[in-house]
Amino acid sequence: MLPFLAHGHITPFLELAKKLSHKNFHIYFCSTPINLKSIKKRITEKYSLSIELVEIHLPSLPELPPHYHTTNGLPIHLNSTLQKAFEMASPNFSNILKTLSPDLVIYDFLPSWAQPIASSYNISAVQLMTSGAMIVSFCHHMIKHPGVEFPFPAIQLQEFHDKRFRHTIEKFSKASKEKQVTPVNNDQPPPCSFVLFNTFRELEGKYIDYQSVIGEKRVAPVGPLVQGFVDDENEHSEIIQWLDNKGFLWRES
Repeated sequence: MLPFLAHGHITPFLELAKKLSHKNFHIYFCSTPINLKSIKKRITEKYSLSIELVEIHLPSLPELPPHYHTTNGLPIHLNSTLQKAFEMASPNFSNILKTLSPDLVIYDFLPSWAQPIASSYNISAVQLMTSGAMIVSFCHHMIKHPGVEFPFPAIQLQEFHDKRFRHTIEKFSKASKEKQVTPVNNDQPPPCSFVLFNTFRELEGKYIDYQSVIGEKRVAPVGPLVQGFVDDENEHSEIIQWLDNKGFLWRES
């Protein structure tokens, strides 16, 4: 698993890892040391044999010391620098795959090289979108069908925001294409025919179906992937103990 370097992405990946561990998967969870240090306590004894933390080291940049290899506490002006450093870490990830030789790579929207590098080792790869299906289908629609109204009129932008939003996603789409890595191994597994989404059909069924059509891939909802309030290992957490010590207040109507 290779999530983006933000906790809003790391948490859903970790929750999916926990779900997969119940299906007898062994998960290598890959991120920078500073991010792994912050989630280590969330790998309780229950999951310690199934989820293995693997460090990926970013290139050393003068303005980006190791404690900034995360979006947590990162100054805003260094966001692009962090993304640049992550993109430069492809050789390290390649070595990790060569060493571990996993059966599957689950990757995020960044970095751009995760799927091509996996393919170069003949390893299948599937993308996990940590957002819901609505926003992705909306963006995808704007890219593929510019000027055509989104088929769900409840979701729309005012003219000013529409122009800014369209400019942003077009810029991002262009940058993503420019960063594509050409795999060196021609004997590759076929492209994955589905993408995972952090959502569920009861909430976003129509957007899931539309994203499947416009993205030409099946959408497999695996959510909601949220961190539980009660510790996975110990049901008698501090919150539960505090509630247990409180009496019930009955009020006559």
